[in-house]
Amino acid sequence: MGGTDQEHLWVLRAQKGDEQAFAQIVEAYQRPVYNLAYRMLGSTGDAEDAAQEVFLRAYRHLKTYDPTRKFSSWILSIASHYCIDRLRRGHRRQVSIDEFEPDRWLPDDAPRPEQEALDREMEVRIARLLEQLPEHHRLAIVLRYWHDLSYTEIAEVTASTESAVKSRLHRARMQMAEALADESGSREEREREHAIANAN
Repeated sequence: MGGTDQEHLWVLRAQKGDEQAFAQIVEAYQRPVYNLAYRMLGSTGDAEDAAQEVFLRAYRHLKTYDPTRKFSSWILSIASHYCIDRLRRGHRRQVSIDEFEPDRWLPDDAPRPEQEALDREMEVRIARLLEQLPEHHRLAIVLRYWHDLSYTEIAEVTASTESAVKSRLHRARMQMAEALADESGSREEREREHAIANAN
């Protein structure tokens, strides 16, 4: 992302109607906005649609941006509200491994096919765990662990308090741990059944 001074200049110019300056803002923030939408909504197509809508809303409301606030918090707040609204309108998808594009997430040095398959499987597991969380808990996890925001920053993005953020993160981590334990138990049971069946 652009530095604070450069970013401030882009915003000032964009607020005066400079489309090239706004294009610079989009370039700087398209990846974090897309990644947030992807983790919240669970598919590449939905994330691309959401990112476009978020930047359209940002452009429309740019004059309401308060320059005393971090721009990153402002744009991620728009993205967060959009994704939660979309989820509450009944957006639910069954996560499929076909949704994942390894080259979008993995380093440029091409991994071996088996490593790529493992990475894709892990992406699917993470997506399914996130999908089980309530919207605000999912958002707190995404902002904390994928965007590396502090409790204060998450509180600002979500228009909440630090204590509420900490509570959501604690509950989300507990729920994810329980889901992982259940998944592990189910896998062991399947492996046991498979071993018994093959022993006959």
